[in-house]
Amino acid sequence: MINFIDDHRALYGVEPICRVLPIAPSTYYEHQARLREPDRAPPRHQRERWLRAEIQRVWDENFGVYGIRKVWRQLHREGISAARCTIARLMRQLGLRGVIRGKPIRTTVSDPHKACPADLVKRQFQPAQPNALWVSDFTYVATWQGFVYVAFVIDAFARRIIGWRVSSTPRTDMVLDALEQALHERPQRPESDLVHHSDRGVQYVSIRYTERLLDAGIEPSVGSVGDSYDNAMAETVIGLFKTEVIRRRGPWRHLEAVEFATLEWVDWFNHRRILEPIGNMPPAEREALYYEHQGQANKAA
Repeated sequence: MINFIDDHRALYGVEPICRVLPIAPSTYYEHQARLREPDRAPPRHQRERWLRAEIQRVWDENFGVYGIRKVWRQLHREGISAARCTIARLMRQLGLRGVIRGKPIRTTVSDPHKACPADLVKRQFQPAQPNALWVSDFTYVATWQGFVYVAFVIDAFARRIIGWRVSSTPRTDMVLDALEQALHERPQRPESDLVHHSDRGVQYVSIRYTERLLDAGIEPSVGSVGDSYDNAMAETVIGLFKTEVIRRRGPWRHLEAVEFATLEWVDWFNHRRILEPIGNMPPAEREALYYEHQGQANKAA
């Protein structure tokens, strides 16, 4: 009704229009005054105006991928208290919504005749500490110059990405480069009990890859059944990558564009993206919390 009065007041006047519409002229004039002087609005309206700005900020700072639940969680992490239903209503007013994950695409090509390491994980992806279980997988991205491939190595404890690589070919060299980055970031002792788990893709069961794991003192593990549940955690992280980066920001021109976007996303994912399975905090924060608790336990002992 306010917009209707604005559009026709010059022709008919405010009072004659209000006599026809179920609105008092004083209500209309008060609304106009609040637009000119926002401080005249009731405290609830002033808070919602401020809250809308905070919601927009959180949404913008997180790649525009957060939905109602994640925005609500992040605001609470920053000490901004608001009901979830209020966040939902204000996000609808702002036209903001989170991304929706699509159907996963199968990229694993296995060789049924090639010998594989045993499945040491049995679909249990909840290690008690960092550097107990790494999971690996890769996906593809269509660009104007052809397909490129992105490989990840993830520490399963906090789902932190510790190695990644973008390549124009899905060969063993690509997944080896991602593994080498992970080993550089987290060197392993020969007596470590670290397990590396992957699907049955030919890159991961290759002799070169398996030998590199053994040289680093890492026990290889490969899913036994051959479906997505065998490597569910890696599939989940790759699904987020495809949803939050590839599908939202495409089309992609070339490998370098995908590489830069992946670099940017991995940094955000590790240090700022809140993940519900690890307590609604970023992976780096979850690991830091673990080591802080370990330090306190050692002092107490």
